[in-house]
Amino acid sequence: MTVKLPEEDPVLRVVPMPADANAHGDVFGGWIMSQVDIGGAIRAARRARGRVATVAVNSFVFKEPVLVGDVLSFYARVLRTGRTSVTVDVAVYAERIDMAGAVKVTEATLVYVATDEQRRPRVLPPGTDGASP
Repeated sequence: MTVKLPEEDPVLRVVPMPADANAHGDVFGGWIMSQVDIGGAIRAARRARGRVATVAVNSFVFKEPVLVGDVLSFYARVLRTGRTSVTVDVAVYAERIDMAGAVKVTEATLVYVATDEQRRPRVLPPGTDGASP
């Protein structure tokens, strides 16, 4: 079922290539997980105003296969913050060459911790928890 892409700008947009897939053209789940982590970290780092590290993957659901040549758009929003942590929801949509619209292929929830120069947890700066850049 095709859907319309969300209104906001994606935090990441990428096209998987043949090296990212198996012999049948299906993109490796681990590659997708890596890209989701990058997209989530971008949003978390904006909220933390600096370095973050992934500390947990609370959920990760593959809804549809991802194919070589799909244009993947990653949308991330802050769900909540703690003293040092930022929980981010990431939704991934694929625009396929042979269809109008997009299909939601993956959704995940990840937790990041803000870190200082010594890579130790640091308190988040004051700010909004919204998804604005």
